[in-house]
Amino acid sequence: MTSTVDDDLWSAVGDPTRRRMLDLLLAAGAGTATSLSEQLPVTRQAIAKHLGVLDRVGLVHATPAGRERRYRVDEAQLARAVAQLSSVGAAWDARLRRIKRIAEAIQRTKDQQQ
Repeated sequence: MTSTVDDDLWSAVGDPTRRRMLDLLLAAGAGTATSLSEQLPVTRQAIAKHLGVLDRVGLVHATPAGRERRYRVDEAQLARAVAQLSSVGAAWDARLRRIKRIAEAIQRTKDQQQ
């Protein structure tokens, strides 16, 4: 639970279109803005902007491919994002267990008073 949450990273993956793009890129191994726009109900220009966001946070990397850029998912950065999510999830699980124990203690006290 010691890893720091990268707000920019989570803002980038917070968008459902970008998550779907990551899924498509992982499934295909790579893709272009054109190939992604053919699979999503979004314009090529919007896809290019989404790819720019993913590139800025390091989730994808582009290489020139003729007149387009070919994008691949950076699996190390994706693993970092997953580790952050696991860490945040574990912290919230611990908080919820504490809240449950407090609520149960309050309920036991109420039951004993009746």
